[in-house]
Amino acid sequence: MAAETLSLTPPPGARPDWTIDQGWDAYAQAEHDVWVTLYERQCALLPGRACDPFLKGLDSLDLHRTGIPDFARINEELKRLTGWTVVAVPGLVPDEVFFEHLANRRFPAGQFIRRADQLDYLQEPDVFHDVFGHVPMLTDPTFADYMQAYGRGGLRAMNLGRLHNLARLYWYTVEFGLLETPAGLRIYGAGIVSSHAESIFALDDPSPNRLGFDLARVMRTPYRIDDFQQVYFVIPSLQALLDSTLSDFGALYAYLASQKDIPIEAILPDDKVFNRGTQAYAQRGGQTAA
Repeated sequence: MAAETLSLTPPPGARPDWTIDQGWDAYAQAEHDVWVTLYERQCALLPGRACDPFLKGLDSLDLHRTGIPDFARINEELKRLTGWTVVAVPGLVPDEVFFEHLANRRFPAGQFIRRADQLDYLQEPDVFHDVFGHVPMLTDPTFADYMQAYGRGGLRAMNLGRLHNLARLYWYTVEFGLLETPAGLRIYGAGIVSSHAESIFALDDPSPNRLGFDLARVMRTPYRIDDFQQVYFVIPSLQALLDSTLSDFGALYAYLASQKDIPIEAILPDDKVFNRGTQAYAQRGGQTAA
């Protein structure tokens, strides 16, 4: 994901587009072991929780193997399926760089992995979050198109001064989105599927609101980055998500400029409510999300 406060100059060793070599041969066995531990823990939990496109993508890319995936290997299958590739970056990248990669069907991923004592929480996205969490959904043609459209939209939003609105769309879909299915709500957001604790909280806990997705509504809703979410937005389908974001946002941004933000915990009269949360978790101060 992008970061607005970074220097616009690539760090030493990075190319002008902020990409670096993954350096797969340099990973220590202990780092591979962390990947395997995280992978096996999530894969034991996610059936019946993650959406079918995610689980199918996980199988297609065969991300388990013996440790951290080699980007060159998974890119062969990913490019064949949807034309996307994964590129290694040194961490969070400037917004313009991030959007430019997405617009050209390149997903920027960190190449470092958390330590064994950080399994349950890491502030900056690592290779597990970026590759396990994000890349399986990029094997789905509809979601792959959505991510490219988002990248193109990001470049336009920067010019119109509405980047904060578009960032909310990314947060509540790509990172923390839920999908309505005949079998119940399922996870597709990378921030949930890569987190053991939030994979449970997002679907089972009575605290958060779970509301139907509405584009303008989402763009007016702030989010929190340091804990479990107080609200999750539910899309009816991946195609509906793509369709809602293919239009020119110019008129929508003009409308949003005249509107106030909606409090995170609020439920509006015209919201589609899947679950009216108790907000008990937030009211007692929460805790660091895993």
